[in-house]
Amino acid sequence: MRLLLMSDTHLPKRARELPAALLAELPRADVVIHAGDWVDEATLDLLESRSARLLGVYGNNDGPGLRARLPEVARAELEGLRFGVVHETGEARGRERRCAARFPDLDVLVFGHSHIPWDTTAPGGPRLLNPGSPTDRRRRPHCTYMTARVTARDGLTEVELHRLPPRTGTGAARG
Repeated sequence: MRLLLMSDTHLPKRARELPAALLAELPRADVVIHAGDWVDEATLDLLESRSARLLGVYGNNDGPGLRARLPEVARAELEGLRFGVVHETGEARGRERRCAARFPDLDVLVFGHSHIPWDTTAPGGPRLLNPGSPTDRRRRPHCTYMTARVTARDGLTEVELHRLPPRTGTGAARG
């Protein structure tokens, strides 16, 4: 099973559309995971229409329409692994401990909010993945998203952070 992970798309505030490289991944993904801060419902509509399966949550910048359609925390079992998705996990210091305490029943937790890619495993707790943002790099050198594979036999493998080329012209992401 191939996964596509993203967060903090902030459309149309940070960019007018999702990057072409990210859109090209949609048909290859069995599950698309979005860890919140969509900002517009059109992005949710787009991902729902182009994804085999979508697992998403709302973020702190998402208004009433998105909050009515999405949960604060989403959970799914994928090939025997227990996944969770949440937007915010708090500051980086102590994240592993907090997430292990809050989500002791998960194998993998996907989160967003910081726009900073993250891949660690909490001692005795879940693997923590933040795909960054495909549209707003903030103080990072690149906009990013992640892909991964999950199988019943091997678990979570091939976790890869993808760096997007800088956006130019109208709709460019702000740095």
